[in-house]
Amino acid sequence: MATISKRAQAIQPFHVMKLLARAKALEAQGKHIIHMEVGEPDFNTPQPVLDAGIAAISKGDVHYTPPMGLPALRAAIAQFYQDKFQVGVSHERIIVTPGASGALLLALAAIIEPGQSVLMADPGYPCNRNFVTLLEGLNQLINVTESTRFQLTKELVAQHWSDNAAAVLLASPSNPTGTSIPKKSLADIIEFAEQKQMAVLVDEIYQGLVYDSPPTTALSLSDDIFIINSFSKYFSMTGWRIGWLVVPEEFIPVADNLAQNIFLAAPTPAQYAALAAFKPDTIKILEQRRDEFKQRRDYLLAALPKLGFTIPVKPDGAFYIYANCETLTDNSFEFAEQCLEQVGVAITPGIDFGNNQAEKYIRFAYTTSLDNLKEAADRLGRFIEDLN
Repeated sequence: MATISKRAQAIQPFHVMKLLARAKALEAQGKHIIHMEVGEPDFNTPQPVLDAGIAAISKGDVHYTPPMGLPALRAAIAQFYQDKFQVGVSHERIIVTPGASGALLLALAAIIEPGQSVLMADPGYPCNRNFVTLLEGLNQLINVTESTRFQLTKELVAQHWSDNAAAVLLASPSNPTGTSIPKKSLADIIEFAEQKQMAVLVDEIYQGLVYDSPPTTALSLSDDIFIINSFSKYFSMTGWRIGWLVVPEEFIPVADNLAQNIFLAAPTPAQYAALAAFKPDTIKILEQRRDEFKQRRDYLLAALPKLGFTIPVKPDGAFYIYANCETLTDNSFEFAEQCLEQVGVAITPGIDFGNNQAEKYIRFAYTTSLDNLKEAADRLGRFIEDLN
């Protein structure tokens, strides 16, 4: 009998998947569930993108592309940085990947050796630490609080840095907190990392979903960093599995080699579809959706505190609110299970995002309609009244 590797056994599951499976089972029984647990936009892929994908399949554009991606798509992404942020990025530094997960795996594989550590915030997206574990690196989880908007700072990075640190991984805006890193703070972290010869990886997959200020990119601060991005969130292309990675110039050959061996190339129809993502008619649709996400956020920012939740930091991006629930429960996972079973509202407990006071936090994803959010608030209100 084959045995399961210790490496595989060390990978932690997404606890929310248990809740999602139960939610699906309840729906199969005819119960109405309001989904606020999974970070997937409820909007369908914009029609111009769908049309481009269908046209590519119809024309037979279904064969392998170069490992780094379609030249036209790499050029379009480079033009996006120029048009949106006035930042010049050579298309040669851009690798099209199977989603942001493919980009993160590629970047980490290029920079960390077994036993080296990667600094990252806790709470944070669980896949980040699981990929480090898969590559036999060490996760240096750094507790962050509302005092730094749940983000790393130069001071925190310096405090936890060691000679063994290969990289620092940032996310702006962040999952699960929805907060961004201020530009000055980001510049300070990059400067410190460069002094210590640490790589800097910045997850910008929610870059287009910011609400209180114009979107930015860390590429405006340095060319010697890795940027992870995706067509999944802002562009509403989750199931297409298409993202991209921007690497420093000296990493282009190794990124090409790794891409060939890890995934050969991103899905071809998805790449052709993504070419339409930057068209003006597509962007118009996406900006309207961003405005609707902002309306949903603003509604929950007002509604959740009335129910007894505390929102320590106003989220300025993504589509999440990370709310403190300690006045209602001392076990957010059990609380989430009870919400699902008793009132049909699916939410994500803090345990999925790390160990930092996880039992005190719930992530609300506002990836459902405003009407559903209002109904969810009513149901949660009844549930919380019954607790008392």
